[in-house]
Amino acid sequence: MEVRAAYDQALQYLYERLPMFSKLGKDAIKKDLTNIRKLCSAFNSPESGLRCVHIAGTNGKGSTSHLIAAILQESGYSTGLYTSPHLIDFRERIRINGKPVSREWVVSFVNQAKDVMEEIQPSFFEVTVVMAFQAFKDHGVDIAVIETGLGGRLDSTNIITPLLSVITNISFDHKDVLGNTLKEIASEKAGIIKPGVPVLIGEQQEETDSVFFEASLHKQSTLYYAEALWDLVRVGKDSDYQYYKAVHKAKMEIHDLKTDLMGDYQHHNIKNALSAAAILVAAAGLELPFGAISSAVSN
Repeated sequence: MEVRAAYDQALQYLYERLPMFSKLGKDAIKKDLTNIRKLCSAFNSPESGLRCVHIAGTNGKGSTSHLIAAILQESGYSTGLYTSPHLIDFRERIRINGKPVSREWVVSFVNQAKDVMEEIQPSFFEVTVVMAFQAFKDHGVDIAVIETGLGGRLDSTNIITPLLSVITNISFDHKDVLGNTLKEIASEKAGIIKPGVPVLIGEQQEETDSVFFEASLHKQSTLYYAEALWDLVRVGKDSDYQYYKAVHKAKMEIHDLKTDLMGDYQHHNIKNALSAAAILVAAAGLELPFGAISSAVSN
């Protein structure tokens, strides 16, 4: 069978056999992490030992994830990236150094996983998560950036122990699943905060600050706010780029920065990525020179 035909057949199996949130809503969501733990166990726990950054939030988590992954890759690290949903091709969800995993790899994984899937009856999202973990293991990445699907506490990605947790911001989102108030939603997303793992909050919000403070205190995790680490001042804009002065507040350094991300809201995502990089350097010992950061943000 040709690779494309085998790939289409593998996707058809996933779409038809597994419950999907886009089709069933909250009925497709598992109520705990039992299934994803069983799935990972069946694949010899590919998430174990994975160095990663875990990202949740209502808005901006996708752009922030891509920016952080680009910074890591530009700095010389072999980098995995898991995001959802995909726009055109399923393989967009799982990238290695910016490129989607191969169709051959997806076909091989699905064929290997069929018996396990029939036994455990996971959701579509759960399968994509373990697929990403396995891809990162098979390709030997140095580090991965992993975006939550929905919420945080019970999200299938939440079995990892990252180097850094990032929560971009909080607004009303899937109230039928996450809660009816910003505090309730923040509590769900704060579920990605792990003991002793630093956490970065992208935007300070009066309604949710106490939630993150209490969660980080309970987990003995150092709490950072992006606006306390970096400041971005837009100094120009043309048809192709926005131009910023980026101020590293701790080091009192000022850098010129340009980006082809044109939306006005993108400065929040860039600030999140710059702040995440600063924490990864300080807390995890990664080497992320500003030249690589600038190149990643520019492209």
